[in-house]
Amino acid sequence: MAGVWPCMLAVMVLCVCLWGYADAVGGAKSRPRPQRRPKKTKVEPTVATPPARNIDLPQMTGTWYLVNAASKCSHLMKKATSVEPTVMNIAISPDGVLLVSTKTRFNHQCWEVRQIYYLDPTPGYLTIRGVRPDLNTGVAIGDTDYTTYLIMYYQQRGTITMKLYSGSQDVTEPILTKFEDLAEKQGLGLAYIFPFPTYSHCGDVDQENIISKLKGISNKCI
Repeated sequence: MAGVWPCMLAVMVLCVCLWGYADAVGGAKSRPRPQRRPKKTKVEPTVATPPARNIDLPQMTGTWYLVNAASKCSHLMKKATSVEPTVMNIAISPDGVLLVSTKTRFNHQCWEVRQIYYLDPTPGYLTIRGVRPDLNTGVAIGDTDYTTYLIMYYQQRGTITMKLYSGSQDVTEPILTKFEDLAEKQGLGLAYIFPFPTYSHCGDVDQENIISKLKGISNKCI
């Protein structure tokens, strides 16, 4: 009986060694389940407009000619060489919202797009309401002297578009430079700035061509 115990002890030691060896090579130890990577959160770009300030909206009323647009909108980049003269007229309703009428050509006809820019609690900011809240367009009045130039920022679903309007069909070089500098701050260098014709604008439009919502006849870049 005394000889049996050493044999049993030797067998137990051998089993322990073999078990440890199996763990060491991964034969008996299961690998941990791979963890799913967290989904990347899409960061919407912010509009680096000047600090909020009180804008005298009544002074903005009247006719403005679109001179330049800065955007990475694919539609505008494809149609950059065939953009049409565009003129915007701003009026104010009795309750203070902006009534904006934009005239441009589409399929060789003059069309009018009517929009309402609703007031925002933050001075200098407005909203164009979409069919759903996520389709709303944020509008910021970047800079203006109320007579010669007007710089507007538009943001919809992460896409930023800037527009430079002139109170006449001419614009000075310093104003063009100012617009380019502001666009550069949005990552919109000269490659993304598109000039618009400043001549041959639409006059009257047929009543049947007047529409109240964007339906593909605008530049699709807000």
